[in-house]
Amino acid sequence: MAPAAASLSAPHALARLASSSPGRKGGGLSVHVGAPPRPVASLAAAAVVVPRGWGSGRRMVAAAATAAEMAPAASGEEGKPFVEEMRAVAMRLHTKDQAKEGEKESQAPPVAKWEPSVDGYLRFLVDSKLVFETLEAIVDRAAVPWYAEFKNTGLERSEQLKKDLEWFKEQGHTIPEPSAPGTTYASYLEVLAEKDPQAFICHFYNVYFAHTAGGRMIGKKVSEKILNKKELEFYKWEGNLSQLLQNVRNKLNQVASSWTREEKDHCLDETEKSFLYSGDLLRHIFT
Repeated sequence: MAPAAASLSAPHALARLASSSPGRKGGGLSVHVGAPPRPVASLAAAAVVVPRGWGSGRRMVAAAATAAEMAPAASGEEGKPFVEEMRAVAMRLHTKDQAKEGEKESQAPPVAKWEPSVDGYLRFLVDSKLVFETLEAIVDRAAVPWYAEFKNTGLERSEQLKKDLEWFKEQGHTIPEPSAPGTTYASYLEVLAEKDPQAFICHFYNVYFAHTAGGRMIGKKVSEKILNKKELEFYKWEGNLSQLLQNVRNKLNQVASSWTREEKDHCLDETEKSFLYSGDLLRHIFT
């Protein structure tokens, strides 16, 4: 028997969409990576909703993450650890009711009012697995040498998602193939990894850190609504999660210490695209 469907909720709103990044220099490469082929939104704000304005009309896209892993810091302040700058940019993409540093107005109902379905949640998990597999494969290949710093951080999620999907299969559910939001994001990450390492690191940071914050909150709400409070492996980590996160922060700061100010700013500029892509995956949960 499949778990009974229930209800969950969507969040607030980003006022602007990510724009195309101009050509920048990254890791010794002069690059130009265009904007996402279609607007998508992310996991880095404690339930954030992104207005989608491409094509024939505007659609609201839910994105999620909490302020738990975000901290205030002024972008461009030399001497501050770079992760603080990344967190500050993400904080400004929160709504004003989510964090005092937030700059967005709330335009959507809270997560508690989402109405998730098992089928939609499975699509989210399948697409998420593809994205995490892609991130893990990229750092394992280490086409840019310092990607190797991020191997085996303890934050990896693909094996945990594999176990969760096996559990759903055992419950009688059909596991879907990856869909456009997942395949599009994975392809974009592959391009960035080869041609724009600073932009890639922005996505790496936001995907992993957002999942440990708002991602966990959303997972808990979905579980309460449709999975009889079962805790999936996706939301479990071996060891002390806070320490795992701090270890990655240290590595990120170390890697970014060799970047120019222009390269750092280029990384920060990619944050909205990270929010958009991740949010496109999240939409599966409540549509």
